[in-house]
Amino acid sequence: MPKPTDSSLAIYRIRVAVPVYLYDCFDYKLSAEQYQQAEVGARVAVSFGRQNITGVIIEKLAPDAPIDPRFQLKFITELLDETAIINNKVLSLLTWSAQYYQFPIGEVIHTALPTFLRQGKPYNLLARNWKVLDLAAEDKVKRSEKQQAAYKILKLHPQGTQENILNLSGIETATLKAIEKKGIIRCELEQQNFTPEPVQLAQMPLTANDEQKKAIQTILKAQNKYQAFLLDGLTGSGKTEVYLQVMQEVLKQGKQVLVLVPEIGLTPQTISRFQSRFHCNIVLLHSGLNDTKRLQAWQSAQTGKASIILGTRSAIYTPLPNLGLIILDEEHDLSFKQQEGFRYHARDVALYRAHLENCPIILGSATPSIECYYLAQQDKLTRLELNQRAGAAVMPKMHLIDLKIAQKKQGMSTQLIDEIKKRLDKKEQVLIFLNRRGYAPVLICESCAWQANCPHCDAHFTLHMKPYSHLHCHHCGTINRLPDSCPQCNQQTLKPIGMGTAKVEESLNELFPDFPVLRVDRDSTSRVGSWQKIYDQIQKSQPTILLGTQMLAKGHHFPYVTLVAILDIDGGLLSVDFRAPERTAQLIIQVAGRSGRGEKKGDVYLQTLRPDHPMFEIIMQQDYQTFAKQTLADRQLALLPPCRYAVLIRCESRSQDENQKFLSEMTQQLRQNTEANLIDIWGPIPAPMERKAGRYQAHVALLSQDRAKMHFYIRHWWQQLLQNKPSSMKLTIDVDPQELN
Repeated sequence: MPKPTDSSLAIYRIRVAVPVYLYDCFDYKLSAEQYQQAEVGARVAVSFGRQNITGVIIEKLAPDAPIDPRFQLKFITELLDETAIINNKVLSLLTWSAQYYQFPIGEVIHTALPTFLRQGKPYNLLARNWKVLDLAAEDKVKRSEKQQAAYKILKLHPQGTQENILNLSGIETATLKAIEKKGIIRCELEQQNFTPEPVQLAQMPLTANDEQKKAIQTILKAQNKYQAFLLDGLTGSGKTEVYLQVMQEVLKQGKQVLVLVPEIGLTPQTISRFQSRFHCNIVLLHSGLNDTKRLQAWQSAQTGKASIILGTRSAIYTPLPNLGLIILDEEHDLSFKQQEGFRYHARDVALYRAHLENCPIILGSATPSIECYYLAQQDKLTRLELNQRAGAAVMPKMHLIDLKIAQKKQGMSTQLIDEIKKRLDKKEQVLIFLNRRGYAPVLICESCAWQANCPHCDAHFTLHMKPYSHLHCHHCGTINRLPDSCPQCNQQTLKPIGMGTAKVEESLNELFPDFPVLRVDRDSTSRVGSWQKIYDQIQKSQPTILLGTQMLAKGHHFPYVTLVAILDIDGGLLSVDFRAPERTAQLIIQVAGRSGRGEKKGDVYLQTLRPDHPMFEIIMQQDYQTFAKQTLADRQLALLPPCRYAVLIRCESRSQDENQKFLSEMTQQLRQNTEANLIDIWGPIPAPMERKAGRYQAHVALLSQDRAKMHFYIRHWWQQLLQNKPSSMKLTIDVDPQELN
């Protein structure tokens, strides 16, 4: 037992995680009064080197704990929070994430906080909540479509709706203020304190079919305990209705539900379904919000005021005092894996969080990842199947078009053009998919074969024609003007090769001048609210051509689309990445699933130069389960993930020789310091794109069947790599990598 310490001689200390790329936490002194007030999970302002930064307390040290005489402790600058803003469970989750993904804990906590909290700004803000005062004021807003739309939504929620939710639904703050001036609605500034609302149904549930009922009942048996479910349902099979009916029971208990979707584009559709079903506080958490609205939403969730929290990847780290259910929709989607900096996978973090919170978790997908099939095979996930489409909808019929023999016009087969015309004449909608934005992927000279290549990357420039003609590298961001003539031979014989969405849009406007063409890609939806406007137009039963990239393949419900055309999928069949066939199959099934979701039957046309590829035999039957089983068997034979655990070390420098020499020396050290045959080391080898942004890339892949032991050895070895690397070299570690680029 330590002896009691004289309080006048005691040194009061806390351990603080600071946002710097160092794998340690740091001790700071504070007064006895501050020590009494300080809570683990609260923020403090501290001096670190020459910086003044915001850290988070992760431990209160005993006053008589030993002090390392090598270090001179500093006093904290300020105690920023009176109470913890990160609860113990989320702090445990963040600590686990830092250890598992081999990333500094201070940086991990930093990325989990809203920007204002990172900056040390006050925690309490006032939220803007809009309420209807006059429920019969339609005549006062009839001259403005925007005001009419806003008024209709507010009438559905007489208890009020937060401004950030209205903004995401396409309603601008200026519109709300204009209605406010008419005395119809008012804005209330409410303090972010926990004032739970009783959850009421705004709309009765749909009648579940037998498969849906079985799934709902099975999940509800796991209330108040940890169990992970894989909801494996065909596109259009009613997975969302299963979510809603399970959520209803959880919300009745006064608990919170966390729903994760892969991209911002899905949030308007999802929140619309939630709002039409439940009268409760729903908040959104994603990168499209400004800093103020993000903090307000985060506080509503953290205090327990919000009942439903809908967000993208980073929302998994939001503190929730009454979490009762986690839903991760489209679990297979690559967007759940962070590809820069702190490279966590939201799906895997969500599984661990559900375990910590002792609550059920649902992973939903029509094309589950091979990782989830493997976990289900090991009984770590309970697999629930939905094998029929909801209502009267049936699966679309698949058609394969051989581009080698088909007659073509502007990159599309004449057969496909005729089918599109038939659907439009019937006043139906058509979706055309091409996973390549821009006008053309290659610009070439017909005289001397010069190609427009990026000077900094091993990649072609992509030609863009709007808002002006230019060449753009999608890898490093370099933009060059479009040359008038060939830089090599000076001939005016430059020709775009291949098709991007912008070029296809131009062709469709020529082929079908009487019908609107709506393009959905990163270029056309960069403005706030632009995707919502397109989505609203699609929901009208008018003949329309919808053209876009994989943004369209992610769970959207387009009831009037009866024909889907996939223009070019062959690139995915030629990739060096072992996951490419899985990604390609998922993309085809997901895009095809947008067809025939309403009352009319749908068709899918797939153009390819390789109709004899073995994958098409299975995919044309829309039998993803058979494909997944075969793929998993192939991975087991090759000892590839998920049958072995992987870590990828990426190395970047000015010289490939420097990369190879350094990594060769360091991998030799790893071999010498680990158990024989524990870790299989592949590399070092050049990355698939060897040169990017003027620097050379190399990889080392580490694989093992013993994850715990591999992580133990790699943790120490990784620290050595960072200490010994040249200052000009950049190293990153990617645990459970999803891409090899």
